[in-house]
Amino acid sequence: MSEFRVPGEGEILCKVLELLGDNRVKVVCQDGEVRVTRIPGRYRKRLWLKTGDYVIVAVWDFDPKKGDIVHKYDKRDLDELRRSGYAEAIDNLERLG
Repeated sequence: MSEFRVPGEGEILCKVLELLGDNRVKVVCQDGEVRVTRIPGRYRKRLWLKTGDYVIVAVWDFDPKKGDIVHKYDKRDLDELRRSGYAEAIDNLERLG
């Protein structure tokens, strides 16, 4: 998961708060919501998360309080994300999380 990408439609930038087990993760999102998300099966083997990581979450249409983690940012990707217009969102997530 090394390619750089920004959140698309229906996706939101989030920061990992807590690993809940059973492929579930509690995150705080740029809209201020705390969501319980899951790691879909296709990412389970190659997506290693820890508290403080930045991720993209695809919010569920039928339950906006939940979603799927679809991308993880490496630490070096944060600078590129800031240049892409997400500096304020990252700063807000730093404060919230």
